[in-house]
Amino acid sequence: MKFRPLHDRVVVKRVEEDAKTAGGIIIPDSAKEKPQQGEVVAVGPGARDEQGKIAALEVKPGDRVLFGKWSGTEVKIDGEDLLIMKESDILGVLEGKASAKKAA
Repeated sequence: MKFRPLHDRVVVKRVEEDAKTAGGIIIPDSAKEKPQQGEVVAVGPGARDEQGKIAALEVKPGDRVLFGKWSGTEVKIDGEDLLIMKESDILGVLEGKASAKKAA
């Protein structure tokens, strides 16, 4: 099933971080916090301004983003846990080597 968000909504898939600390200690699942980093899966067409024109979103599918701890609504689509949030809930886009390294 394909999901297309409306207006200025964005669908984000959480990106799991390493389960080890820098010192090599393995963190059990019960002690881990949910990641605040994700990959944009889908975006809506944008929000309408006062003149009725659609203002396109700045994020696009494939972008790595940071978002607030309590941002978005958790949903499950085709067995995959996703977040639906407004673009304004996204704090920023990760660019450069850091995002490429995490994707590898």
